Amino acid sequence: MASAEKVYVIGIGENGLDGLTAAARELIHSAQLLVGEAHELAQVPECGAERLVISNQLDEAVSKLREVLGTRRTVVLASGDPLFYGVARYLCDRLGKENFEVVPHVSSMQLAFARVKESWEDAFLTNLAHYPLENVLEQIRGAEKVGLFTTEQYTPAVIARTLLEHQLDYFTAYVCENLGSPDERVTHGELAEIASHEYSPLNVMILVRKPLAPDRPSHAIGRRLFGNLDEAFLQSKPKRGLLTPAEIRAIALAEMDIGPASVVWDVGAGSGSVAIEAAQLAPQGKVYAIEQDAEDHQLILDNAKRFGVTNLVAVLGRAPEAWKDLPQPDAVFVGGSGRGISQLVVGAYERLRPGGRLAATIGSIDNLAETHQALHKLCGHLNVLMVNLARGNYHFDRLRFTALNPVFVLSAAKPQR
Repeated sequence: MASAEKVYVIGIGENGLDGLTAAARELIHSAQLLVGEAHELAQVPECGAERLVISNQLDEAVSKLREVLGTRRTVVLASGDPLFYGVARYLCDRLGKENFEVVPHVSSMQLAFARVKESWEDAFLTNLAHYPLENVLEQIRGAEKVGLFTTEQYTPAVIARTLLEHQLDYFTAYVCENLGSPDERVTHGELAEIASHEYSPLNVMILVRKPLAPDRPSHAIGRRLFGNLDEAFLQSKPKRGLLTPAEIRAIALAEMDIGPASVVWDVGAGSGSVAIEAAQLAPQGKVYAIEQDAEDHQLILDNAKRFGVTNLVAVLGRAPEAWKDLPQPDAVFVGGSGRGISQLVVGAYERLRPGGRLAATIGSIDNLAETHQALHKLCGHLNVLMVNLARGNYHFDRLRFTALNPVFVLSAAKPQR
């Protein structure tokens, strides 16, 4: 028998009592008061208990439960896992955790990922009833997998059309309807196909990024002279994440002391984020983005076009051979994680004009020690920073911080002759 001192919050699916454990069924049969939305209560046959139908406005349920706490055997029915975007946390926060026991069922989100045979531990998950679609587009943009609880306002068709409008067309979409019920259905297709159909109100939508699809930044970002969000730049797959992070980029550009007419080299330019922002800081100058990877070289051109910079020259080739015929620079940035970075830094420093500045980002202590020793012999004083950053992000509605890998920023000025 259920204890009169506790309220049991029990998750239930579309298959009703048949999908519950014997213990959960016993708790429901012995209840004197059943509380839940009409759909969940309809999954349970009449068993003599009083029923309280609540909507998604939960203040009424809180008020009623406060009256009956400790006096009646009470069960609250909830869809799926009551602690996964469910009612349990709301009730516990307002009436105290000590008054509740939670008996979870399989979440519809968990079922949906199981149906499409994708893991969900690395997916971006959100409930569009709590967070409007427009507020999470940038998180969707960079995600590998996305799980969405849809709403009457944000149906799968509306979501698909919105993603297409924002150039987020690189996802395969799944709409999982009526999960656990006899009329369960999973629809798989392109976003354009999903946008043209209607679906049952009880559905979960999953997005899976297509392999090797580059990010496509929104039109709303990329307006800063420097320090633009990482998502503002096209990045190659699967090398995404090797781009110089916005915060490190801002520090390096400041150390380079770029003037309006500077000649700048970006050695190992990758997708071109540093080169593009340097070009914006030197509108009367010229920036040379040196990159040996043909795919990334094309991304530099695409990103330059996107940002509207016309004073950037993308150089396809391997340094130092690739800079042999380039004009002498006023500022140089060297990025990368290869073992030969110290040689590149020294070679670039030697090509600097007197009074010019060099900045390099280095990811390992070994490379830092080697580069510092080599450059110190040439110029004496160096500025070395160890930058540790953590970016705040929301996991459901909780603020968490994700640490970036530590980066060393080494900079030096070439003495005037």
